[in-house]
Amino acid sequence: MKRKQARRSLISFTEYTHQLYRAEAFHRRIAEQLERVERGEIDRLMILAPPRHGKSELTSRRFPAWFLGRNPRKHIISASAAEPLATDFGRDVRDLVRSNEFRNVFPKVALSEDNRAAGRWRTEQGGGYFAVGVGTQIMGRGGHLNIIDDPFATWADSQSEVQQKAVWDWYQGSLYNRQEPDAAFILINHRMHEGDLSGRLMELVKQGGDEWFVLDCRAIENNQPLSPERYSLEALLRIKANTDKRMWAALYQQDPQPDEGTFFKREWFKRYDELPRVNIFGTSDFAVTEGEGDYTEHAVWGVGSDSTIYALDWWRGQTDASEWIERWLDLITKHKPLTWFAESGVIRRSLESIITKRMQDRRAWASIEWVPSIQDKPTRARAFQALAANSKVAFPQTPWASDVLDQLIRFPAGKHDDAVD
Repeated sequence: MKRKQARRSLISFTEYTHQLYRAEAFHRRIAEQLERVERGEIDRLMILAPPRHGKSELTSRRFPAWFLGRNPRKHIISASAAEPLATDFGRDVRDLVRSNEFRNVFPKVALSEDNRAAGRWRTEQGGGYFAVGVGTQIMGRGGHLNIIDDPFATWADSQSEVQQKAVWDWYQGSLYNRQEPDAAFILINHRMHEGDLSGRLMELVKQGGDEWFVLDCRAIENNQPLSPERYSLEALLRIKANTDKRMWAALYQQDPQPDEGTFFKREWFKRYDELPRVNIFGTSDFAVTEGEGDYTEHAVWGVGSDSTIYALDWWRGQTDASEWIERWLDLITKHKPLTWFAESGVIRRSLESIITKRMQDRRAWASIEWVPSIQDKPTRARAFQALAANSKVAFPQTPWASDVLDQLIRFPAGKHDDAVD
């Protein structure tokens, strides 16, 4: 009876092959969705769950073996941030497939004699398992089931725009293009950044990309722990008290953008309806790529007699220089600022003469103060942070002001930080 149940049920299979395994409601939720993948009911599954809650045991060790037991002619590609970890998963799955318990459940499935390496092995029926590190080229391989378990090795990697892009490029340019017809993809991780792989895939859905079934599992929800037999509420609260707020929100609550903010807090910023007498200044952060990447941001500010800074106007866009120069001059013409502050560097050297000519053509004059960028973004933002913390920054009741505030609250975890610059 137990063997028959193990053939039909992933949880029963896990309990049969792992005598000490104890499934909680959380694990049964994961297993239910994994079984739907095996049946072909869904082909894109994203499992977001906190660290050390047993997600990899079920998804990256037991499920691949159970899947091959039921589909011995199919191929699995399993990827992790580091190839040694991916190989460890492959070794565990291989050893499980060759175990007595597995043979009791799936007596007709066995490993091929000619290929039994830990990370690359085949079944006698022609299926197989291939382990890779994220970023590794996948040549001559195709996957019916493609599993990504934690695409970033460290928190620091996940915060790096370079590493985020590298993971995204690998997913799109290497793994995704190695899929077999009707292939399924499973991404299992905890959130780390708005621009991590999970975030980019969910953003792509809005643009017509693959639809993903997302299983969002938070360590604490409605004041209840996700996996009480592993971590009680008291244990989780202790972890929370000793963890950076951004890390707790992302890793444990699957929310890399905590509503209350970390570097900037929402309650610091005042909203205004009437504007006092102010001196007007402008600031800009430039970008040069049209339609993608960073935004160019132009802001107009008023400084009151009590040193409160009022945001007066804003423009942002992913355009080429010919467009944002004109929008910049529109703001100068409209507000007539005393000085406009802009970041010096490559853009100044390449475009200053064009900017000067367009000012002359349009008779839109402003004194430009070019500011060198010699420190990292959080350091440059400290003075503005101090003003905001002392209720010295105010925004109007407008949609663009709400968008800017949202970006400030997400800093430095947000996908974009051009408004902060």
